[in-house]
Amino acid sequence: MAASAERLRHAWGVHAVHVRDVKPGVVELRLVGFDVLRKVRMPRRLDGGPLRIPVALREDATAFVRDYRAVPHELVLGATLSGKSMYLRNLLTGLAAQPVALVGIDCKRGVELAPFASRLSALATDPDQAAELLPALVKETEDRYDLIKARQGIAPGTPEELITSDVWGLPEDERPAPIVLFVDEVAELFLVATRKEEERRDEMVTQLIRLAQLGRAAGIYLEVCGQRFGAELGKGATMLRAQLTGRVCHRVNDEASAKMALGDIAPEAVFAACAIAAELPGLAVVGDTSGGWSRIRTPYLSLADAAATCRATAHLAPDVPALDPFRPYVPPMPVEAPSGSVVTGRPVTE
Repeated sequence: MAASAERLRHAWGVHAVHVRDVKPGVVELRLVGFDVLRKVRMPRRLDGGPLRIPVALREDATAFVRDYRAVPHELVLGATLSGKSMYLRNLLTGLAAQPVALVGIDCKRGVELAPFASRLSALATDPDQAAELLPALVKETEDRYDLIKARQGIAPGTPEELITSDVWGLPEDERPAPIVLFVDEVAELFLVATRKEEERRDEMVTQLIRLAQLGRAAGIYLEVCGQRFGAELGKGATMLRAQLTGRVCHRVNDEASAKMALGDIAPEAVFAACAIAAELPGLAVVGDTSGGWSRIRTPYLSLADAAATCRATAHLAPDVPALDPFRPYVPPMPVEAPSGSVVTGRPVTE
C-alpha cells in the first residue's frame, strides 16, 4: 500500500495519500486534498494531556504532539529565521498551562526566554549563571532518586503497585513536579576562549549529559536548541546528542547540519530537511530513534501573546525549593487608574 500511494494520489486527484499501519491486517489511508502546511490551521480536537503538547501540524493534517513521557529529550535545530523560536514559543506556552516547572538557559543575554520570565522557575542568561544552575538540577535529580529508592519496596511484603523505578509511580501527594529545561543556542555553552572557560565548559557538558541520562526517571526533561550540533563543538557533544531521542530539523544552511540532526536515525529524512524553502518559516522535519519521520509546521504565535499567556499562568508554577535562587526577577505590572475616574483632594487639618 505504501508503494502504491503515489499512484493512488494521481488516480484520485488529491494532494497526498498517507498510509499508516493501524494493526495487523488493518491499514489506514488518509487523503489530503491540499497542502495543509501552506497555511497552518490546527485541528479543533487536540489530543493533549499531562506533558502532551500539540505543538504543530503534520503534513497528513493531524496534530504533532510533543509527548515528554514517550520522548523525554529532544534536539531542535534550525538556521536563523527558520522558525525554531516559533516552535519553542508554542511548546513553552503549551507547558505553561500545566503544573510544570520551566527552566531556561539562554546565553544570548536572555533575549529569547526573558519575555516568559513570569512563568519560569529559573533562568540563566550567561554561561556563568548556567554553570551554577546545572549543578543544582543534577542535585535535584539525585534527591529525586533518593525519594524513589525510599519508596521502591525494600521492606518485605510491599504490594507490587507501590514498587516503582520513576517518579510517576510515586503517590500523587509525594510526587515532585516535573521539570522541563530549555537550552536555547546550546553552542554558546560549548564555545570557549581560555583554558579556564574550557574547564567550565567540560563541567557543564558533563552535567547536561548526566541530566539526559538520569532525568527521565526523575521527571526532568531536556529541550536543546541550536543552529548546529556536532563533534566540532567539542568533547561530549556527540554523546549528548545520542541521548536526545526526539529530533526536529528546520531549514538549515548546509547538508551537514541536517545530517547531524537526522542522519543517524532516518537518513532519507535528510533530503526532506534540505528541501525546506526559506519562504516557509516554521516548516520542519521531525523524527525519532524509531526511524519514522514526517514534515510538520508550527502555527504563528506572536511574542506578545506568548508573554501574556505566561503572565496569566504564572500562578501554576510549582514550588521547587532547589530552583528558588535562580528565579528571574519580574518587575511588577503598573496599575492604571480606571478611565474617567475623578479623585478629589481633601485638606488635612491638625
